[in-house]
Amino acid sequence: MAKELGRLLTAMVTPFAESGEVDYEQAKRLAVALVESGSDGVVVAGTTGESPTLNTEEKLRLFAEIKSALKGKGTVVAGTGNYNTAESVELTREAVREGVDGVMAVVPYYNKPPQEGLYQHFRAVAQAAGGTPLILYNVPSRTSLSITSETIVRLSQIDTIAGVKEAGSDLDQVSRVLTSARAGFRVWSGNDNEVLPIMALGGHGVVSVAAHLVGRQMRRMMDALLAGRVAEAAAEHRRLLPVFKGLFIVSNPIPVKYCVNKAGFRVGKPRLPLVPPDEKTAAQLDALLAQTTIDLPVGVAT
Repeated sequence: MAKELGRLLTAMVTPFAESGEVDYEQAKRLAVALVESGSDGVVVAGTTGESPTLNTEEKLRLFAEIKSALKGKGTVVAGTGNYNTAESVELTREAVREGVDGVMAVVPYYNKPPQEGLYQHFRAVAQAAGGTPLILYNVPSRTSLSITSETIVRLSQIDTIAGVKEAGSDLDQVSRVLTSARAGFRVWSGNDNEVLPIMALGGHGVVSVAAHLVGRQMRRMMDALLAGRVAEAAAEHRRLLPVFKGLFIVSNPIPVKYCVNKAGFRVGKPRLPLVPPDEKTAAQLDALLAQTTIDLPVGVAT
């Protein structure tokens, strides 16, 4: 079985300085803060980390510095996939050389390959990762293409593919994967509002955006479900649902970056083509924050 990467992983935003450059010191502080507030690890340079606007040098430095900052207290999963198989393979190899605990590769976007192309793409990335576990990432709202349950099951036979981050909002697909994939193959929810039903079906956990703000509360919800306290977990899910939904009122990570900044932890603005929220959206997010208990540890939000 592939290395355990954790049940609660945060898809970490990438902090930028006022100049627009990556703020590596803040990135290290944020990763530590997220682990201290309930996350088992972080996904670095994923979609929430604005991977399309990061260059290879920036990504590799983020992987290395965050791995060093966590000192083994949390896992580092590197976002290494894009629509170019050769580039994905090379970045995966370089990320592994930096010592990351796992890699994540998204379904190739824009070029819309057939399912056989998806299989060959992910197999090539898994081979490049060697013994480092790979998480597949299915997010059809971003890629315009979904990897089918049949292809996921086929890929699950590659034992270094640890599982799939499933953001397709298709519980039937999740059920089919959990029924037919190899033993030990994990399903992480890719949507915070779906972690409870996916875990109830047998899913492993979540790759979360909301854990930037409510990590401890999400941990309590997940622990309650795992302990069989279903009513308690369901009540916590319902209480957190406004946060889960509110962080996606415009394109991710615009809302979560705004909220983390407002909570006192400086992560800067998004990079173009993303922009900060307009006045109406900012007012909605301010109202959400006013009703939310924030979990980021005090004293690190500088």
